[in-house]
Amino acid sequence: MNLKYTILLFAFILGLSNISKGQTDVTLENCTKHFGTEYISDGQQYKALLSGGEIAEFHTTFYADNHYRIVGATGKDEGNVIFSIYDQENNLLFTNRDHKNSPYWDFKFENSMNCTIEAKLNQKNISSGFVLMLIGFKQ
Repeated sequence: MNLKYTILLFAFILGLSNISKGQTDVTLENCTKHFGTEYISDGQQYKALLSGGEIAEFHTTFYADNHYRIVGATGKDEGNVIFSIYDQENNLLFTNRDHKNSPYWDFKFENSMNCTIEAKLNQKNISSGFVLMLIGFKQ
């Protein structure tokens, strides 16, 4: 009897991991399509599982005179990730909220700068899910 429950529990956990992997695969595809051939990923995946009003915070450095594209996605639908970029003094540099929750933004810094990226879900459309942010630079 205990073996039966152990097998059922294992199957349940395995099923959950496949569902979450499927969601992250779709989200990754949704992000990378916005790079096209013009941009190449920096190799990092900034991701978090968010629920309710939670905010994910990521830290990165942008280098002078590089053209960047930042992309945010959750699942296959666009416009469900709200992301903002702040400088070291916590000054808002950009938020896609001001641009109808656009899934990406292109930019260039004149000087190298450490930044904080905050990402959250658009609570009007989705209450929980994986958020993935990718940063690419122009080839």
